[in-house]
Amino acid sequence: MKTPTGLISLINTSLFKVQPLVMGQLRQWRQMASEIPDPEIRRQALMSIDTKAFHCQGGSILGLLAGDDYREAIRFIVAYQTISDYLDNLCDRSTSLDPADFSALHESMASALLLQEPRTDYYRFHREQEDGGYLAGLVDACRQILGRLPRYQLIAPAVGELCLTYRQLQVYKHLIKEERVPLLKKFFAPYRDRLPPMQWFEFAACTGSTLGIFALAASAFRADLTGELVDGLKRAYFPWVQGLHILLDYLIDQEEDRQGGDLNFCFFYQNPAEIETRLVHFYRQAVAAVASLPEAGFHLYVTRGLLGTYLADRKVSRQDEVRRLAGRLLPLSGWQGVILYLHCYAYRRMKVGQV
Repeated sequence: MKTPTGLISLINTSLFKVQPLVMGQLRQWRQMASEIPDPEIRRQALMSIDTKAFHCQGGSILGLLAGDDYREAIRFIVAYQTISDYLDNLCDRSTSLDPADFSALHESMASALLLQEPRTDYYRFHREQEDGGYLAGLVDACRQILGRLPRYQLIAPAVGELCLTYRQLQVYKHLIKEERVPLLKKFFAPYRDRLPPMQWFEFAACTGSTLGIFALAASAFRADLTGELVDGLKRAYFPWVQGLHILLDYLIDQEEDRQGGDLNFCFFYQNPAEIETRLVHFYRQAVAAVASLPEAGFHLYVTRGLLGTYLADRKVSRQDEVRRLAGRLLPLSGWQGVILYLHCYAYRRMKVGQV
């Protein structure tokens, strides 16, 4: 199967091929989560699937880069994103604020990509530990799929780097409030001169997405994968596409995070005008970055789809400033972006909660 590069073919493929596969995979993982012995771990595992299924639904579009092997690529994406969402819930609502605990839990994300390394005890610093093999099962599912890729070693260094910065962010952002910002600024320091001009919290946002890993993993199914393409994909998705992704996520979560006292990178901008200026910048840079890739049309739809996915969220209409900003951002993506927005708007209201 060719990667769809037309808008209608992409929407049809998503509706009739991608999403049924995603929901089928999520139902299987949800069944395993429902059998977790520890009640708190079980609750967080189920909640992560029930409330964050759209992460898998959106990310799995990148599985189409695998061509005829898109089903296997989607299986990997769903398993890997489920690890990410589960750990985010577990750390957000942790009974500890121990960085060693958060770091050990997130070793699972590296294990899923390190095919020959023995699994560690991810729960060794965690109060609740009996997950019935749930996390190890997710890790093994990822390994089994990646282990069958003859070109996996071409992407291994790149996905390893993206995973490392993702894991570091997850540790720092879940610590006590007094420690988060100083550590995140220190995290940024060695990368500052290697990146285009940006602020520390924008860099943190760039590290918080799994989209680059998904694009690289799906591309590794292809016989025509080259080292040059791997480098191009990594440069396009990190920082620009990933940064746009997570900044949009934080944009729509502002009111929720303000009420919960949670870290939100949009809070560090001086005012709403600066938020708009920087989001426009990230969007335009992402569009320019993917334009040089093979199958640029597909990657452009992914970028436009980020605007559609997040601006179509119910949370937007509940926040006056965000709603007004959404109205100014959406036209950036042109008429095709507006159609993607309408598709996302309708789909998310029909499918929410139906895992």
